[in-house]
Amino acid sequence: MQQLTAIRGFLLYILVVFLNAFVDLGHKIVIQNTIFKTWDGQTQIVLTAIVNGLILLPFILLFTPSGFLSDRFPKQKVLRYGALAAVAGTALITVCYLNGWFLAAFTLTLLLSIQSAVYSPAKYGYIRELVGDEHLAEGNAWVQAVTIVSILAGTFLFSVLFERYFIDVAGPAGFAAADEVLREIAPLGFILIGLSLLEWLLAMLLPQRQAGDHRKQIDLQGYLRGRYLRTNLRAIRSSRAIWLSIVGLALFWAISQVLLAAFPAYAKATLAVTNTVLIQGLLAASGVGIVFGSLLA
Repeated sequence: MQQLTAIRGFLLYILVVFLNAFVDLGHKIVIQNTIFKTWDGQTQIVLTAIVNGLILLPFILLFTPSGFLSDRFPKQKVLRYGALAAVAGTALITVCYLNGWFLAAFTLTLLLSIQSAVYSPAKYGYIRELVGDEHLAEGNAWVQAVTIVSILAGTFLFSVLFERYFIDVAGPAGFAAADEVLREIAPLGFILIGLSLLEWLLAMLLPQRQAGDHRKQIDLQGYLRGRYLRTNLRAIRSSRAIWLSIVGLALFWAISQVLLAAFPAYAKATLAVTNTVLIQGLLAASGVGIVFGSLLA
């Protein structure tokens, strides 16, 4: 039986998957750590929850057009242009860091999330084209494990670098000013640009496995009126296994998001922990179990 690593383009694809998650997470960690250093209590929880909402919302609203693009065009081309969009996004984010535009950098979290949402169906659909049905479960396990490893590594690295560049600029209320924090950690933006450039260059080398289906069309009015959503929900509900899997995943990640929003504020107010490496490290530790679970599955 052929090993996955021997399949042409597989290791290249795994590197692209790793960098994609790494870049997406890097900006999120910077924004979350800035919020942590600047606010506390309810404000901190609400802003952290909004960041996580900005990350998740495009996956809900754009799954129909992103799936359409993944089917209509060759998936490796969608990955290439998606990676190029990440380069542009990280460049804009870096400009915001350098100028201390916190609100703009906060809002650009949504831009990266849109890029990731459009990117995802092609990224996951490409697995089957690359490894075939015989290795599909194993290929999925690789992608899941590598994604979680990327999240763990990115959380640790960007938090360490954040603390390295951060200088506490206290305002009248005794808290650091968000705009000043971004100016101090601006070099992290150039790291994001470099990583996204590398992802794009590697995506350019991915082999084409299948051509897209140019017969596919999307009804824009039907999409805006929710017709696709209703059709997809009916299709999902028709399979008990798929429906229960979605419900289980939704509950798992819903609980995770609550913990992500609440734990930093609790640790800061109750445990007097202000080091973001420790906070993010504790939250990321849960990913170790997901890695082992993915490989076992």
